[in-house]
Amino acid sequence: MIRVAFASSDRRRVDQHFGAAESFAVYEVTSDQSTLLGVGDFTREAMDGNEDKLAAKLAFLESCDAVYVLAIGASAIRQLIARGIQPLRINEYSEVDELLDDIVLALNQGGVAWIERALAARARSHSEQRFARMEDEGWQGGEE
Repeated sequence: MIRVAFASSDRRRVDQHFGAAESFAVYEVTSDQSTLLGVGDFTREAMDGNEDKLAAKLAFLESCDAVYVLAIGASAIRQLIARGIQPLRINEYSEVDELLDDIVLALNQGGVAWIERALAARARSHSEQRFARMEDEGWQGGEE
C-alpha cells in the first residue's frame, strides 16, 4: 500500500503547480484498488518564491509517498524529498484515474523505482514500530 497525492483543481486531472496548488487529492493505492482518502484545499497563492506558503501543503502531504504536479520549484522538491515524498512532474494534463491505474499496475508488476523505495520505507517503518511496541510492553530478548 502506498499513498499518493495529486495537485488538481477538479480531482480529475493533474493541472496545478505545487506552490500555487489550491487542492490536493490523496489516495491510498493497493495492488487491486485505489481509494480517495481526502482532499486538502488551500487558499490561492502567487508563485512568488514565498517559502512560507509551502508549510501547510507539506504538513498535509506528510503521510504521502509521492505527489504528482504539473510543475514544481527546486525548493519544494528539496523539502518534499527531505520528508520522503517523491515529487513527480507531469508534462501535460494527465488524468488522475489513468495515473492511479498505472500505479496499481506497477504495484503488481514492480520495476518502478519510486514505488519500490516507498514500499521498502513503509516496511522499515512498520518493523521499527513493531519493535518499539514490543519494547514498550517490556519484551526482553531471551538469553541462554
